[in-house]
Parts: sequence; structure tokens; C-alpha cells
Amino acid sequence: MAEIKRPDKMIKDKNEDKIKYSNFPLTRINFILMAVCGAMIVIGFLLMLGGSNEIDHFNAEMFSTQRIVVGPTISFLGFLGMAFAIIYKKKEK
Repeated sequence: MAEIKRPDKMIKDKNEDKIKYSNFPLTRINFILMAVCGAMIVIGFLLMLGGSNEIDHFNAEMFSTQRIVVGPTISFLGFLGMAFAIIYKKKEK
């Protein structure tokens, strides 16, 4: 039967009793940044939502600054931030 192996490199801090696994590519800060950027993306899409035109009535809100400029900008910044959050690596001292 095959044995289950633990990660190769287990580093024990001199100052702490916690064991750090150096094989994990993403850390806690990466996940926090990704959650913030995901929320920005969702907020941007929610800002782009709204009522549409009806057959009998023209809705001028369809061309508001919030729906054309602000919402897409926040979503785009969220997508850029998501790329940064994935590749971000904290500098070791």
C-alpha cells in the first residue's frame, strides 16, 4: 500500500512553536486580498445593474455615469487586484 507523505519541507520557526509548510504557494494574506478583490468585482457588477427600457417608456437611467463608468471601473480594478493578489509574495526577512 502507498504511504501518504507530508510536505517535503517543514520549517520550524525559532521564535514560534508553529510549523510552517513552505510548499503552499498561497498564504493567508493572498486569500484575504482575493476576497477583497472578489467583493470589488461583485460590487462593480451590482452597480452596473438596473432597470432597462420598456416599450412604452424610455428610461434615461440606462446611460447614467454609475452604470457606464463607475461600475465597470470598480470591476476592472477588482480583476487587476485579483491578479496581483494571486502573485503577491511576502518578503522574507
